[in-house]
Amino acid sequence: MKNREISNSTREPQFAGKFYPENKSELLNQLNAFFENAKTQTKASTVPQAIIVPHAGYVFSGQVAASGFQQIPQNMKYKRVFVLASSHRYSFDGAALYCSGNYMTPLGEVEVDMKLTNHLLQLSDLFNDYPNAHEQEHSVEVQLPFLQHRLGSGFLFVPIILGTCKPETCKKIAGILQEWFTPENLWIISTDFAHYPNYENARMVDETTATAICSNNPGKLLEAINENKNLKIENLATSLCGWTSVLSLLYMTANQQYNYERIYYQNSGDIELFGGKNRVVGYWSIVIFNCTEELLITDEEKNELLEKARISITDYVKTEKEANIKPTNRLGILNEIMGAFVSIYVNGKLRGCIGGFAKKKTLNDLVQEMAVSASHDRRFDSIKKDELDKMEIEISVLSPLKKINSANEIELGKHGIYVKNGSNSGTFLPQVASKTGWSVDEFLGHCSRDKAGLGWEGWKEAEVFTYEAIVFRG
Repeated sequence: MKNREISNSTREPQFAGKFYPENKSELLNQLNAFFENAKTQTKASTVPQAIIVPHAGYVFSGQVAASGFQQIPQNMKYKRVFVLASSHRYSFDGAALYCSGNYMTPLGEVEVDMKLTNHLLQLSDLFNDYPNAHEQEHSVEVQLPFLQHRLGSGFLFVPIILGTCKPETCKKIAGILQEWFTPENLWIISTDFAHYPNYENARMVDETTATAICSNNPGKLLEAINENKNLKIENLATSLCGWTSVLSLLYMTANQQYNYERIYYQNSGDIELFGGKNRVVGYWSIVIFNCTEELLITDEEKNELLEKARISITDYVKTEKEANIKPTNRLGILNEIMGAFVSIYVNGKLRGCIGGFAKKKTLNDLVQEMAVSASHDRRFDSIKKDELDKMEIEISVLSPLKKINSANEIELGKHGIYVKNGSNSGTFLPQVASKTGWSVDEFLGHCSRDKAGLGWEGWKEAEVFTYEAIVFRG
């Protein structure tokens, strides 16, 4: 029934005491323990657009789930949180909404955005008001205590359960939901991975599935699921129980600049007290970021980096010994794994420029290391003690590399370039083009010949990447 009168019947927790503790204090203690041991944030200044997390009993998958939810900033203010899950009990064409009232957990009531759920009913016959599908489904309910613990209560909740097993229906549903796949909303995709193979086979299958998901390509996910099925692995019932939900997510993100990042993996065989190795279930947490978002760094963060770079250079010049890296007390971009270059000027003349792209170092650590290296850049005279007071430091914080297929994609003054062929590589920061006045061909030619050692036109046979930079001095 598409337009029934809302009865405001709150859905009571059906799986408390089964999948997770029904006692509030016990549940909070368990959640606190999970988050204390969760994998730390890898993109602290970037807010996730979506996360893929498991929905098994907390003793089995709670640590993996918490590691996914940990990537969400504490008490982050989202307008809505969508939970997209696939039905374990019912098969029906389309998606089931909950339009009867709110959801309840031992931690309190979660407000359903009934205005939006009823709006979706009007948009398409693919959406149905089907409360029974919600009453008997655990894969939505088990996500709520994690959300309540991480976000508090200031969000509207949109639970959606898919009953379809048709990829084309998932694509249509994703096309409708795309309107709400925006930074103001968070999406939780609820799924476990391999069901019931032995421990080693689960790890193999789950690696294949996760790789396909992280390709951001719906076709590759369908191929991986079919490939896993054709392996005829003993006891493998499914390689992704919520595949329709994950597929719908991929239909919303495909061909767009979203980055899928694996956070943590376990299967039930890794659980000391409960885990057998013969029949296991796999669990991944995967976080999805919008990588087209503008790179942001505050004035306070800029000043901290400049001060640490100056201290690192001064200590090295005076002692000829590299000092210990000074940690940061901030939770933002300084803790991210990012690329950066440090340039040193004395009386307006460049005296050193060393940097690197994002690999394993946080921005905080990389800047301090590169500052020391720039102070004795072999291409210039090393910085002397009597020049420290005359020194000006320039730091360039780099966005992730983006591979390009045409020189026409380069915007001079905006993009830096990285040219790579085999072991030969070279880069120019964005400001190089602005200072020299080079054309795109000259920018590429000089980088290819003078930096990468590939010859003037060597870039045409090489991989070419662009990146952007936030540049500041002090």
